[in-house]
Amino acid sequence: MPRLAPQSNHLKGLLIVLAGVVLVSFDALLVRLTGVSGWNVGFWRGAFTVLSILVVLKAKGQPLLPERTLSLPLLAIAILNAGSGLCLILSFTLTSAANAVVFLSAAPLFAAISARILIGEACPFRTWIAIGFCSCGVVWVVSGSLGGGSLLGDLLALLATLLVGLYFTLYRKHPTLSRAQGIGFGGLALVMLTVPFATPLDLPSQAYLWLAVSGLVQMPLAMGLITSGTRLLPAAEVSLFLLLETLLAPIWVWAVFGEIPVRSTWLGGGLIVFTLIAHTLVGLRGSKFSKTCV
Repeated sequence: MPRLAPQSNHLKGLLIVLAGVVLVSFDALLVRLTGVSGWNVGFWRGAFTVLSILVVLKAKGQPLLPERTLSLPLLAIAILNAGSGLCLILSFTLTSAANAVVFLSAAPLFAAISARILIGEACPFRTWIAIGFCSCGVVWVVSGSLGGGSLLGDLLALLATLLVGLYFTLYRKHPTLSRAQGIGFGGLALVMLTVPFATPLDLPSQAYLWLAVSGLVQMPLAMGLITSGTRLLPAAEVSLFLLLETLLAPIWVWAVFGEIPVRSTWLGGGLIVFTLIAHTLVGLRGSKFSKTCV
């Protein structure tokens, strides 16, 4: 379980997590810039991620996979990583970026539920109140998609959020697992999931540039920074920074594509963001971070 970082490491942790979240916020924009199907994005992101992580692990003298028998926790983390990534990529191609990241912002609360069920981690009453309000926000966001052809994208974003919650829970249960191996093996799993539906060699030339930026640099570096930051900061404080993606991702897409979020997205998303901020700030005031579950 993460514990409160020493004061000397606190600022370092804040900067690491902030940098990771800013990088993650460009994900929706990069997916849109490729102009190809989500299956192709997933295939090449997974392939480029494996290549990127292999370079990192080679520099550290470590293999992509454990030298001994592959552990079940690492396998589960890889599958959850790949599944959540694929669902989110597909959602970006089917619904608005604002809708997708609003759902993803509730991941810390879904992590609280899965932690309670899987590892018996008790959650304070305020967390369950926040879950109720966030659920109302999710319904509000979806209401704007009914009949608009993007309901499937919203549901995929919601599924991605559930998988991310399980992903964080397993990392809390097994904190000694290698972050790099988890990211790299997750990329390999993503390739295996998407290869039956992808046409990786039949894409526009400019798509490969954006796919390389995303798979080689953006996502591996972002996930590496965020997961490293959890070793220096309490989880509640990290979750506060994760909310920045909800605000930044639609801005990048709007700036490039002029995609203005619909009213229900702003209202439902506003309820979710306000609830999460209030919940996190209450948790930061006087809580014992070693028992924090969000």
